Amino acid sequence: MPFSKLGLSESLTKAVNELGYSEPTTIQAKAIPVVLQGQNLIAAAQTGTGKTASFVLPILEKLSKGETKRKKRIRALILVPTRELAIQVEEKITQYGKHTGLTSLAMYGGVDEQQQKQRLIEGVDVLVATPGRLIDMYGRRAVYFEEVEMVVLDEADRMLDMGFIDDIEKILDRLPENIQFLLFSATLSRKVRDLAKSVVENPHEITIAANQASKSNIEQWLITVDKDKKSALLSHLIQEKQWDQALIFIETKHGAAKLVSQLEKRGIAAEAFHSGRSQAIRAQLLEDFKAGSIKYLIATGVAARGIDIEDLSRVVNYDLPFPADEYVHRIGRTGRANATGEAISFVSKDNFKNLCMIESRLGHLIERREVEGFAPKKPVPVTILNYVPKTKHVDQDPTDKPQKRANPGNRSNRNNTNNRKPRSASKAKPNTGNRTDGRKDSRQAVRKADK
Repeated sequence: MPFSKLGLSESLTKAVNELGYSEPTTIQAKAIPVVLQGQNLIAAAQTGTGKTASFVLPILEKLSKGETKRKKRIRALILVPTRELAIQVEEKITQYGKHTGLTSLAMYGGVDEQQQKQRLIEGVDVLVATPGRLIDMYGRRAVYFEEVEMVVLDEADRMLDMGFIDDIEKILDRLPENIQFLLFSATLSRKVRDLAKSVVENPHEITIAANQASKSNIEQWLITVDKDKKSALLSHLIQEKQWDQALIFIETKHGAAKLVSQLEKRGIAAEAFHSGRSQAIRAQLLEDFKAGSIKYLIATGVAARGIDIEDLSRVVNYDLPFPADEYVHRIGRTGRANATGEAISFVSKDNFKNLCMIESRLGHLIERREVEGFAPKKPVPVTILNYVPKTKHVDQDPTDKPQKRANPGNRSNRNNTNNRKPRSASKAKPNTGNRTDGRKDSRQAVRKADK
């Protein structure tokens, strides 16, 4: 089925065709007509399924029939958790909307705010923003929400995990009534559903994540190895298999820097990508990685949200992620748009419970392969499918202490700046709980930078 059958105008279908897309993905075919009909939407879709186009295209279609009336006003707002994702989404808006005349802006921290303010004065139809920077700019009267028609919460699960719930609530409280809400998330966890119930009225729900958790075009396999041999194993695979490129996930900034140093000693050039590096450096690293001048990028899980590389050959889970859905999200960085890809995981004995949860999530075992010379001294047991964890994080760094957050309470006492009734005064905000996943340093750094 061509894109034209979804109700999109010629200007949009022309841009899509010029990008080489002949027919919509599953999420696009299901979501675009719903959005065009004006319905609120909750959608679960993994990375690599084309979810960005599923909300960008109908937004552009609807906005093409009007224009902003005053300066500093926007017509559509897309909230995202990271700077990289803001840049990525805004790039897609530019590509899809190049024949429409609509304007867009990515707003995030770590850069000069004066340029962003000037763009808002000139006029912006679609604003893509991180919550912290948007709250700051709203407080400085650089942007107003009176003309907002549509709001998207993209990667809602990640925004909640990163502690943006309070900023999101402040933004939602300032929006006008009768706007269209779209919520997209890799998973529809209890926290996400609680958030959705409090802001989205009578939503249409689409879930495709469950039956696409293990994409057949991605070859998944793992190697059991002792923790202290991971670095040597990675070097061996890069050199022996002559990998052309790899996105390598690791848990901490310190670990990323250490691994880069270890690879360098073995004659392998790599770069670390994490929240401790400046926005300018991170942007340049992504450009160099996309261009192929950087072959091996060592990225922390939080910072890697928003990395979108076409034709990426493989991803490597140097550290096995938690929770299980994060594994699905990571491997979705390869095998995009039905291309083939490879996902390799290093698993030591202390990762066993994480592995059980991941394979239970997938509904099947991941193929185990042995690499000569790297057989673990501490063998990893046979996986238990349908494993039920007793703790929230089995691989938590004991030096990381949980960050306590009070229950935000209900939404009945909103600061109503638009003289409107609360959207759902009796419903409570989701309690995001304590963050105990060993990545607090990265998350706090990202949030601080985005503000």
